[in-house]
Amino acid sequence: MHAQLEHIHHCFPGGRHKALTFSYDDGKIEDRRLVELFNRHGLKASFNLNGAKFGRDHRIDAHELADLYAGHEVAAHSLTHPTLTRCPPELLVQQLFDDRRRLEDLLGRAVRGFAYPNGKHDQRLHALLPALGFAYARTTGATRSFELPQQLFEWQPSCHHNEGLLELGQEFLARDKSQYLDLFYVWGHSFDFERDGNWSLIERFAQQASGHAEIWYASNIEIVDYLACLQRLQFTADCRHVHNPSAQALWLRVDTLQAGERRSAMFEVAGGATLSLF
Repeated sequence: MHAQLEHIHHCFPGGRHKALTFSYDDGKIEDRRLVELFNRHGLKASFNLNGAKFGRDHRIDAHELADLYAGHEVAAHSLTHPTLTRCPPELLVQQLFDDRRRLEDLLGRAVRGFAYPNGKHDQRLHALLPALGFAYARTTGATRSFELPQQLFEWQPSCHHNEGLLELGQEFLARDKSQYLDLFYVWGHSFDFERDGNWSLIERFAQQASGHAEIWYASNIEIVDYLACLQRLQFTADCRHVHNPSAQALWLRVDTLQAGERRSAMFEVAGGATLSLF
């Protein structure tokens, strides 16, 4: 008897249904301690930097960049941290593109992420950023939820770390609805912990959130790129076969009915591969 298709679910790498990511701004020297903490617990983050401010105002030095943030994403945060919505278009291009170029010169790889200085953004920026090679931009709003981004250039995180991080983290860990893709996105500034005297907060959260087999620990750009690849999957009309035109391996969960019995199977669709699903 042929199997009857019920559902096909997109999954994060490894068949996971949860992801955790962080985003930290300004590149202050407290990033050294925060990166060490993240590395120790196997967490990944995106660090948003101002290319004209290295070595100033308690910021890290340019020569630290590649080694300090190895394994994490370095993203742009404008050249000098102005409120971009008050800038003329000529200055916007300089602030965005020159920051990207300076960071890329130091890293030797593409910089495609962005975080709005002071959280301010408008339609001009939403249109300009992709034209300058950026793939997403983060705001400072908070959703208090675990939704995937609907507008990549108005990407709202779940919360700032001072906004009930441990409680929201417990809610995230307790969720067990594998039909959803849940994303917990935390943002802030590393100097917040020094100023507020609460390094113990992020240490406790790192201990709470690390080491869970069902969670994908990823940077912002890894999540953006993976979700884009999922959207490029090519299914036959009856969904029995799927082709992955991307280089990255992708994961699917397929639910079928066979002889009245519901079955679930996990598939890894390798880059360039075509698979039969049921």
